[in-house]
Amino acid sequence: MQQDTQFRHLKMQVQRKLIHCLQLAEIHFKCTFSVPVVTYQIRGVKAGVAYLQRNEIRLNPILLLENREEFIAQVVPHELAHLIVYQVFGRVQPHGKEWREVMAVVFDLEPKVYHQFDITGVKGNTVTYHCACREHHLTMRRHHNVQNKKAVYLCKDCKSRLNLKLDSI
Repeated sequence: MQQDTQFRHLKMQVQRKLIHCLQLAEIHFKCTFSVPVVTYQIRGVKAGVAYLQRNEIRLNPILLLENREEFIAQVVPHELAHLIVYQVFGRVQPHGKEWREVMAVVFDLEPKVYHQFDITGVKGNTVTYHCACREHHLTMRRHHNVQNKKAVYLCKDCKSRLNLKLDSI
């Protein structure tokens, strides 16, 4: 029961942060933005996702509960910035110059692309793959996609193909 009350309180804080950031964007861009729908349906290691055409933000409830202040301070504006950029500039690079400008100039925040939250509580089983420069831990879903030849994954750093580490299963 106490966790339900805490979560309701966090949802209100999220809503307040959204409204505050929307007001900053409206002043900066001299137009009005509608308040996005916020749901708490993201699982796994993602903190949040913005659905541009739906004007919707989905947040990870576990990461929100575990990282309250930092989550509300960073993730909520991060996802909202995607929606604002889409409404002002149309389809652009997800973390491109427009998004960085909204984060830095409008919200006065460092434009961080990835969160640094501890993900041990939300990370599922993984399978180890390797590339030319290091090891990667793919989720079971991605592992099955590779095994069923539905996907090929590349390292973001060295751009080489990820290969199953034979002793990882």
